[in-house]
Amino acid sequence: MTRIITLLNEKNHYLEKFYSLNEVELANFAQGQFDNLQHFYQTRERILDVLKYVDAQIDKAQNEMGPDVQLAEDMRAQACEALAIKDEYVTRIIEQDIQVLACIETAKNSIIKELQEVRRNRKGISGYKTKTFTNRLDEEV
Repeated sequence: MTRIITLLNEKNHYLEKFYSLNEVELANFAQGQFDNLQHFYQTRERILDVLKYVDAQIDKAQNEMGPDVQLAEDMRAQACEALAIKDEYVTRIIEQDIQVLACIETAKNSIIKELQEVRRNRKGISGYKTKTFTNRLDEEV
């Protein structure tokens, strides 16, 4: 059981890293700075890979323990505390992800509006172009 508690605490450590990474980038996204977007997603993916590995190790340790294991009260309390911390981080990360998606959606909509405005301006400017008389020049030559 000690191994599982250690793994749960390790999982919480990586969830904290994930949360911190989101916090930093969320501040950048709120200011319209999306320069680190690719690095942000790559780092998140690496942390998620580590979390998957830790989950696999937890499953493995749990299977090795067997179903009939009697847990000491302090071990049970430590496991419950680690799981409560994990749940809190997961809830906060979901809230952050919603905010990240909202920032990206806002930036995307802004870019779309800007492109539409540029397209409208091009059409307006093209109406002021003078027609060239290349056909007449070709005939004269």
